[in-house]
Amino acid sequence: MFAIAAACQQRAASRLERESPVRLSAFGLFGGLVRDRLWLAGWAANLSGFMAQATALHFGSIAVVQALLVTQLLFAIVLGTIGTGRSVTARDVIGGISVSGGLAVLLSVRGAAPGTGSPDRGRLLLAFLAGAVVIFFLVSAAAMRGPVARAALLGAASGLCFAATAVLIKLTTDNLLNRGVAATAVDWPGYGLAVTAATGLLLGQQAFAAGPLPAALTAMNMTNPVVSYLFAVLAFHAAVPASPAVLAAVAGTCVLMAVGVTVLAHSPSVRLAAVPGRPDETGAETDAETDAEAGAATGAATGAEVPVWSRPRMAFSRMWR
Repeated sequence: MFAIAAACQQRAASRLERESPVRLSAFGLFGGLVRDRLWLAGWAANLSGFMAQATALHFGSIAVVQALLVTQLLFAIVLGTIGTGRSVTARDVIGGISVSGGLAVLLSVRGAAPGTGSPDRGRLLLAFLAGAVVIFFLVSAAAMRGPVARAALLGAASGLCFAATAVLIKLTTDNLLNRGVAATAVDWPGYGLAVTAATGLLLGQQAFAAGPLPAALTAMNMTNPVVSYLFAVLAFHAAVPASPAVLAAVAGTCVLMAVGVTVLAHSPSVRLAAVPGRPDETGAETDAETDAEAGAATGAATGAEVPVWSRPRMAFSRMWR
């Protein structure tokens, strides 16, 4: 559903850009999009996706749910080719097979995927504090690096925020269902959810605007499931993998998914999805703004927590330059 939302909203934004006689500002673009039926349909798809994710997190393990969300990158590439004259490349197929293979190993080997358990709020608070420190150092280091490293570091920081957001979605959903609205309103997870979601959004946009899109997408899509796995093991009392077979399965999953995400993130379909009519990597130069625009179009692949209005085009990225 998140990939469908991204595809609908990217098409609407691209059409609005082509039809506008002048280059639209961020607010001008948004003002036009809220009156577009296709863009609003994307909103509906995104809301459905969010509800599905919250339901999955309520019943399942955060490690499994967040790992499965990586497939959004593959779906976004496929949907992005519809009606554009482009086709899925052999590179896309290889990347999809690698990601699917990694997920198959994670889900088929008993003990590789942490089960669901009751959250330990004390451990979660410590984990969030440690995460905040890591994010601070990642952002600080990004400011002193070149475009590629900057995009990767900011992407990793954004992915960490998305993992924390998934944890807080799970806690908030459990509160709503088991304790009611009033109790949820006075508990901290709901407010923490707003903070992590907003922080992840801003860091993600900065990552797309800072440098090459593949660096940002790869870091974001790998950090999210890895950190989610650690959350499941450390803060939800899930069993820690111990046997050599299970450890080998976890390592194999990481390798396959890392290769798949890297291949898909470097796909020409990703770079061109938000910029119809532009030459590909072999035909003409593409700058950081092109990468930022393409990154916004495939933003659904970075995690469900990114609000959909940021995905169609990175007009907002100009605010961070």
